Amino acid sequence: MNKLFMLLGMCVLLCHASCNTKKEEKEAEQKLLVTNPLKMDTAIVNQYVCQIKSIRHIELRAQEKGYLQKIYVDEGSIVKQGQLLFQIMPTLYEAEFNKAQAEVKLAEIEYQNTKSLSDRNIVAKNELAMTKAKLDKANAELALTQIHLRFTEIRAPFDGIIDRFPVRPGSLVEEGDLLSTLSDNSKMWVYFNVPEAEYLDYKDSTKNNGMLNVNLVMANHRQFEYPGIVETIEADFDNETGNIPFRATFPNPHALLRHGETGSILVSTAVKNALIIPQKATFEVLDKKYVYVVGNDSRVKAREIVVTADMEDIYIVGSGITENDKILLEGLRKVKENDKITYAYEAPLSVIGRLKLPAE
Repeated sequence: MNKLFMLLGMCVLLCHASCNTKKEEKEAEQKLLVTNPLKMDTAIVNQYVCQIKSIRHIELRAQEKGYLQKIYVDEGSIVKQGQLLFQIMPTLYEAEFNKAQAEVKLAEIEYQNTKSLSDRNIVAKNELAMTKAKLDKANAELALTQIHLRFTEIRAPFDGIIDRFPVRPGSLVEEGDLLSTLSDNSKMWVYFNVPEAEYLDYKDSTKNNGMLNVNLVMANHRQFEYPGIVETIEADFDNETGNIPFRATFPNPHALLRHGETGSILVSTAVKNALIIPQKATFEVLDKKYVYVVGNDSRVKAREIVVTADMEDIYIVGSGITENDKILLEGLRKVKENDKITYAYEAPLSVIGRLKLPAE
């Protein structure tokens, strides 16, 4: 009988301990995390899709009709200014040049003979003038054939990289046919579109500095090692999009960037005494953003906030809360207005430190 009472007592003790443990676990599960907004200097980073262009990008076209005799470089080669790239068969133009040279010699002999007679008053001055005009005409025609002959050679107008060839040696090309393109990639022009409000902010922020510095993120998501400078802003806004094109210039000493690439421009704007909160501490109702503020009585109340900047993981708040307010960081879906909560506090610097925040 005593054994039975002992067993019953042990069961009661075990059940009591189990209930207390479950109660403590439940209380621990209901403890929510709370923090404060953080006031600090930071930088807003805006990102824009961009197009990368060579500072000089031209088409190389045939200036004369004829058969493409020779190509002196390969596709993708780096060429120097004045280097011979293409040769159009010059046979016809060489013959015309030789003919013009002969006509110049003939006209010069005729002029010299007439001049000798004119000096002795054997022929009239008008006849001498006519032979001089004939000589001038022959020289002009010779110069023209020289130009045509020179046009059979296509040379690089500047240092650059040559593109693919749509024609091959032996092809008959017409005047104006495309032979290739040439890009000067020593510097790159990067174009991106900026909304009107951000344009006004940038103009205001660069009023004293004069230049807007930007960075480039390439297609492989890596940042280009050299910063760029916005040197040109186009004159007009696009009425349909409300954007205005900016053009930034980037140095390209290692020729990494090529004409036609895409990427993203990063523009950083310093913000002093910004009030920062994690995005996960907010919720939306009818396109308005709210946070739960925890009062001295541990009750939560929803409060509308105005977000002035949206960055990865964080918001910069313009109004609605102060750095002294305690805001609910986790468990927003578990509470409702005026709920009394049990919470644990974490310092804002520790919370923000786990998020992605650009330093200033």
